[in-house]
Amino acid sequence: MGKTLVTGATGFTGGRIASALVEKGEPVVAFVRATSHIQELLKIGVECRQVDIKDRRSVLDNFDDVTKVYHIAAAYRTEYSHQDEFRLVNVEATRHLLDAAKMANVDRFVHCSTVGVQGEIEHPPATEDYRCKPGDHYQDSKLEGERLAAQYFADGLKGTIVRPVGIYGPGDSRFLKLFKPISKGYFVMIGSGDVLYHLTYIDDIVQGFLLAGEHPRAIGEVFTIAGETYTTLKELVDKIARILGKPRPRFRVPYFPVFQLSVACDKIFRPLGMNPPLYPRRVEFFKKDRAFSIEKAKKLIGYSPRVELDEGLARTAEWYKRMGMI
Repeated sequence: MGKTLVTGATGFTGGRIASALVEKGEPVVAFVRATSHIQELLKIGVECRQVDIKDRRSVLDNFDDVTKVYHIAAAYRTEYSHQDEFRLVNVEATRHLLDAAKMANVDRFVHCSTVGVQGEIEHPPATEDYRCKPGDHYQDSKLEGERLAAQYFADGLKGTIVRPVGIYGPGDSRFLKLFKPISKGYFVMIGSGDVLYHLTYIDDIVQGFLLAGEHPRAIGEVFTIAGETYTTLKELVDKIARILGKPRPRFRVPYFPVFQLSVACDKIFRPLGMNPPLYPRRVEFFKKDRAFSIEKAKKLIGYSPRVELDEGLARTAEWYKRMGMI
């Protein structure tokens, strides 16, 4: 029996996909680095192979028994990640996996992209056909990787592209930067808070990926996978405060002066190789609309998000509390 490869299985989303596949009875293999923490994967029966996906030969040598691929691994954006590193992982490593999958004639290749390739959504909600306008090196590299995958799929490799929106839930720490200041009472809204934001609960994103890897109508398509509804940032903050039993945050500062300050900080700290206390990308979170349509995934492959935003936020808050994070 062929095996299902999950790249990025030591991460939040990849790990949950690997776990769901194991529960379905599929033999799962993960490509991991020498420094990866693999105990949890081994515990659930995932075969872990030390493979550097940036090394073409290493990838090709480990594809003999692979019949399906979920490519989740990526160089995620950090403020000072070098542009070349983004391309090495998000484009060239993707090329190695696509080449190996083509040679092995796999049954399906599911490529994880991001809604970030579409940049700010000027006319929300955006469908999959909405124009692409990446706003940083990370998004540039993800768009290049997505277009590369699309070329292979057009040439006959059976594959699907998935664009997740912001993924949250128990096990994730990225949204702690929103929960924690609200919990401690020092959250400050930059701008009006009317900007639109869209989230996906972890169980729903896993459902979307599995459908992309199994449904016959998914082949050759691009799907945005997101929660049922989007909200304004102000509404999101108020929901979190209510769930945490905290007062609704009242502090607000104008957007433009803060953005100018972030640009100045970036110019001062970047040449020194230091992380600035404030930087433009973080401030732009408070300004750019991010809202998407999931009608295509619903109609074509039967995607149906099951966890409402309030319930997902409550589960996430409870996990943060249990872990002593807030």
